[in-house]
Amino acid sequence: MAARRVAAGILVSRVLGLVRESVFAHYFGNGALADAWRAGLRIPNVIQNLLGEGSLSASFIPVYVRLLEEGREREAGRVAGAVLGLLCLVAGLLAAAGAWGAPFLAAIVAPGLPDEPRTVLVSLLPILFPMVALLVVSAWALGILNSHRRFFVSYVAPALWNVAIIAAVLAGAARGLMGLDLLLAMAWGALGGGALQLLFQLPFAARHLRGVVPSLGRGVDALREVVRNFVPLVAARGAVNLSALLDVFLASFLAEGALSMMGYAQPLYLLPISLFGMSIAAAELPELARDRVAGLDAVGRRTRDAVTRVLFWLIPSAIGYVFFGDEVTAFLRVLPSGAFGAGDAAAVGMLLAAYAVGLPASGTSRVISSAFYALGDPRTPARIAYLRITVSALAGVALMFPLDRWIVGGFAMGAAGLALGSTAGAWLELYLLGRRLGQRLPGSALIGGPVRRCLAAAAVATLAGFGAGALAPAVHPLVSAAAVLLPFGLTYLAITAAMGISPVKLPRWGR
Repeated sequence: MAARRVAAGILVSRVLGLVRESVFAHYFGNGALADAWRAGLRIPNVIQNLLGEGSLSASFIPVYVRLLEEGREREAGRVAGAVLGLLCLVAGLLAAAGAWGAPFLAAIVAPGLPDEPRTVLVSLLPILFPMVALLVVSAWALGILNSHRRFFVSYVAPALWNVAIIAAVLAGAARGLMGLDLLLAMAWGALGGGALQLLFQLPFAARHLRGVVPSLGRGVDALREVVRNFVPLVAARGAVNLSALLDVFLASFLAEGALSMMGYAQPLYLLPISLFGMSIAAAELPELARDRVAGLDAVGRRTRDAVTRVLFWLIPSAIGYVFFGDEVTAFLRVLPSGAFGAGDAAAVGMLLAAYAVGLPASGTSRVISSAFYALGDPRTPARIAYLRITVSALAGVALMFPLDRWIVGGFAMGAAGLALGSTAGAWLELYLLGRRLGQRLPGSALIGGPVRRCLAAAAVATLAGFGAGALAPAVHPLVSAAAVLLPFGLTYLAITAAMGISPVKLPRWGR
């Protein structure tokens, strides 16, 4: 039930995120301004990756939940206040430094961008850095709500960020804004959306925080454990940040459109990871922390069940992305006569396929990492993350320039090399995490027979999708996409239900 609430909240937010991408594609397509926007989001996102949801939840929630379970509500409140105070201080200082140093960051992180998009990037960063600081503080509210099993509110809140951006772009376009002016309006909408996301969660979190006062943690003993767990997590997220910034650095030397294509493909890639991998991992982290008291058997059973549920959804998602990329990207062409055409969609679909091969590994690793966090061992996932980043970077550099000579839809596909490097690193991370956790937890392997049956069902569903596509008439892209994707998805659900491995209860007709 908890995972469903997380997934429902994420679904609302991600659907609006796809609407946001469709609006952005209509007005900016794949070009210099789009490249500047993608780099502008990636650079300040360093703060969010370091201090935000992943690091904060994994270090704060286990300690906070344990104190609540032990009846030490007052001490739990003091820890929550100390974490809030420290987050506000650190995120604020980093955001101010990033906004002040925008010209230096643009020159260092994206040196390959031509002068025009780099100038645009410098204009965007002073607006987007404060936005990210607000999102970091919003992650604190998410941690509180998740600990008290209020999952839907925390994960639906980012929908407001998307709504604010969409509204800003449409309002700016209605006023006749174009080009850089419209892009700056979008940035201000993103800043306002960050504030809305935080403010929406605060009243719900406040119900559990009577008497909590922000502080810097002096005299709060339990804060030491949070910080002790937080440091290796920040180190791991630092590796992720290094990877993200390295992607921007390398893509800036590729042909125009590389950064923007990655920006379109990655939200689609992250959609099933967020809906299924992150939702299950987020819901299970507090329960795994509670199960730790019952012993390793309980943690092992819950982890194996979570891995099976994640892969049930991620296997068909990955296969669908690989074989039906044109249909998946159809939403980017909803609005007629926009800057995003059939060639753009073909290139983004090919890039999405390169990312999708690693999708099951990335989502499953989120769940296995949560098991390590619940066991009080954040260092093992951190060390493995560094190795994953190294392998991803080396493979990406080796592939990106040769693939930049490959043209799809009129666009060079060097970005696909970076995507394939990321895929290689994701599978290595899953293998190492699974092996290390298997050494600590008793029982059978984490991945078993149901996963193989999911693969067989997805293969049959793919044939159904191809068959439906061959029979469907050539009409609007969204209609054509539905004619392929619906038979694919329904066939998979029907077969897995017949096999008895589906968590979805399908209606039985004729009863």
